[in-house]
Amino acid sequence: MTEDHRSIVRRGRRPQSASWPVVSPISPSVVYASPDADALDAQYEGRAEGYTYAREGHPNWTILADKLDWMEGTPTDSGGGVVTASGMAAVGAAFQAVLKTGDHVVAGNQLYGRTLRLLKDEMPRIGVEVTLADPTDGAAFVAAIRLETRLVLVEVVSNPTLRVADMAPIAAACNEKGVLLAVDNTFTTPRLYHPFEHGADLVIHSVTKMLGGHSDLTLGYVAARERELARRLYEVAVTWGLTPSPFDCWLAERGLNSFEVRFDRAQANAAALADHLAGLEGVEAVLYPGRTDHPDHDRAVALLGGQGGNMVGFRLKGGRAEVNRFVRAAEHIPFAPTLGDIATTLSHPASSSHRALSPEDRAALGITEGFIRVSVGIEEIGLLKDEFAAAVAASRAG
Repeated sequence: MTEDHRSIVRRGRRPQSASWPVVSPISPSVVYASPDADALDAQYEGRAEGYTYAREGHPNWTILADKLDWMEGTPTDSGGGVVTASGMAAVGAAFQAVLKTGDHVVAGNQLYGRTLRLLKDEMPRIGVEVTLADPTDGAAFVAAIRLETRLVLVEVVSNPTLRVADMAPIAAACNEKGVLLAVDNTFTTPRLYHPFEHGADLVIHSVTKMLGGHSDLTLGYVAARERELARRLYEVAVTWGLTPSPFDCWLAERGLNSFEVRFDRAQANAAALADHLAGLEGVEAVLYPGRTDHPDHDRAVALLGGQGGNMVGFRLKGGRAEVNRFVRAAEHIPFAPTLGDIATTLSHPASSSHRALSPEDRAALGITEGFIRVSVGIEEIGLLKDEFAAAVAASRAG
């Protein structure tokens, strides 16, 4: 009988090194071995740190969560945020951690389309009542809060119409009434706004978008101010299987390394493009929080420090036919239902993110058939101006 315990199916040795990798290694292992049962007990009971099963945590998740916690100013004594498999998984984790049958939610009527569908279709099905209110009208929004209200959800800058929420009275009312305030910070990102500094109890992100920045990963993030709620978020995520893959976490960490540079360049382009669009014949209106003609400009100055972000909305004169001609003419700018890519992309909310809303509901939010949302990238601004001018001209040619 041989003394050699090697086998082709057994893992190789873990190499030792006096140096270390500059780039975080990808750790795709699903399982982690422990020396014995007592050591495993110590991990599960919190007396030792480590990993057991990838659905419950893995190194790339930890590395990414640490960076996001630092960027958002997540309270260190909360235990940190949870990375999820998508932005909607982050929203879902927050809802499942907080809500039960009989609870009431007040949410902005200007939210990401799938979030609105979750609120309008799924929450009532499990006995949670939802009221949608205009977050730009703080008094009206606060008036919608009731005794049974458990959670308030807002986007500081709304998707897709770029309206700015009246955050001060909303946060004050939540604090006074003991209602949890959740802020989806995807559009604003930590570069513009830190929800925890303004009274938020929960912060949500679609990391897929500007934070990841390259349209090659799908992830979310949700963090809580209080430790017990943070623990609930984690338990919900790992129990319902909302947790992320190591590779996507690795991609997101890589994307974060250039986030500030990308965001600042894209924001400068967005401001210049908004001004350019406003001067083009064929453009009916431009929505950009950094412009003085934006309906919430003063609030944007106060909340965002005068910055406007990288998103621009505009309405073409006309409707679907003009949009189709515009999109076909802008052949080098992807027409895709996403945002936050390093390159500029176009979307048409009426046919993508908000298609489930009735035409009347879309019109009430300002989402007409001629409305186009632009996620501005880091290209040369002269190139973007030329391409948009040509596409707007083409939209009128019919």
